[in-house]
Amino acid sequence: MRLSTVILPVHRWHEGRKVWQRADELGFDTAYTYDHLSWRTFRDGPWFGAVPTLTAAAAVTRRVRLGTLVTSPNFRHPVTLAKELISLDDISGGRVTLGIGAGGTGFDATALGREPWTPRERADRFAEFLPLLDRLLTEDAVSYEGDFYSAHEARNIPGCVQRPRLPFAVAATGPRGLRLAALHGQAWVTTGDPKLFENGTPEQSVHAIRGQVDRLADACAEIGRDVAGLDKILLTGFTPDRARPLESLDAFVDFAGRHQELGFTEIAVHWPIPDSDFAADAEVFEEIAVEARAQLR
Repeated sequence: MRLSTVILPVHRWHEGRKVWQRADELGFDTAYTYDHLSWRTFRDGPWFGAVPTLTAAAAVTRRVRLGTLVTSPNFRHPVTLAKELISLDDISGGRVTLGIGAGGTGFDATALGREPWTPRERADRFAEFLPLLDRLLTEDAVSYEGDFYSAHEARNIPGCVQRPRLPFAVAATGPRGLRLAALHGQAWVTTGDPKLFENGTPEQSVHAIRGQVDRLADACAEIGRDVAGLDKILLTGFTPDRARPLESLDAFVDFAGRHQELGFTEIAVHWPIPDSDFAADAEVFEEIAVEARAQLR
């Protein structure tokens, strides 16, 4: 099982640089960041852009993969995003994974001065956004006219360092999103069942996530794809036992092991941020980073 971290873009770079370098030193497989304009309890504090942050991180790290968890159509367009991703993939030497989903109803949905899209509208746009982005990252020139997005002779030469393109980790739980993950994803991402976040139990959460994995397998089977070939990523911090995994090494190994049994190949934990929803003991966090994988083999 791979172990990754999520570094929220809340630090000015003279401090943030140290965090990304430390993630590289600790041996995390991937260091992700959120791709939002602002986010929840961090809205009134520092918050920097995902792509510039990842570009800077690429310049000061050597080994760790880098990625978004996740990008969405809320304030992105496939043509401009593809150009940024190809550049980032080149600068990083082919170390980029794009986590991508349909978006939500948070600050990103209204920052451009429009009404939030309904769940159906988000799904409709994502169903057009993702295939077009796939084409833009694999073809030298793309023209396309859709219901929501257009491209006119959009050129992306020389393309990605990673071939045929950088990998997609598709965040989805509904049937349309899971089908997109099966069609276009190299990985699938979940945070669990949000309905259980406040009042659910860890056992209910595992049961719900097992159901998501089963539905992903069904979506893959419908198109003749083996679900075993699709990596499965759990972004922690949003299940009923959200704090427990980082309480101790043993607690983390127990949590990760239960999800490894469901078929997950990667666990992503948030880098500790004091006095926030992601507060955790830094020494325990580093112990988990160094020791947990050996116990999960």
